[in-house]
Amino acid sequence: MLGSPPRRTLLLNASMEPLCVVTLRRAVVLVLTGKATVLESDGRVLHSEHDEVPLPLVLCLTRYVHVPVRRTVPPTRRTVMQRDQGRCAYCGESADTVDHVVPRSRGGRHEWTNVVAACRRCNHRKADRLLSEIGWELSVEPRAPRGAAALASVVGRAEPSWSAYLVA
Repeated sequence: MLGSPPRRTLLLNASMEPLCVVTLRRAVVLVLTGKATVLESDGRVLHSEHDEVPLPLVLCLTRYVHVPVRRTVPPTRRTVMQRDQGRCAYCGESADTVDHVVPRSRGGRHEWTNVVAACRRCNHRKADRLLSEIGWELSVEPRAPRGAAALASVVGRAEPSWSAYLVA
């Protein structure tokens, strides 16, 4: 037995760019109304009296939808850790907290370009000092995730079948 059906389905625009994640119910409605086609399924089928629909994991809209400029995802602990792949920006060890590169007490803002993942040791050693004051450098310049990476950070744990469509 394959287990319970997925509760979420990745929805792609007609241009194959990820748009959002929809509920299984919304995904089935999109397929039944002809607004989307199933690209990925796990082999199971949903049955009704007159129709059969493959259980959708990934859908593609049949018509292109213009998406207005998206607001960036806010930098939360989870999204920063995901962006930095759980590694400390200062020493490369496993991170367990986040740190402001320019401390908030010194006018630093809570934004993507100023927040990095850090281990407790480095976060404690840095304290409220600037990197130039202690002679440290960042291994990677922090920046806001864009496109599919931003969607992945909002979604959290993605289905394995989505990986081909969430390439950043």
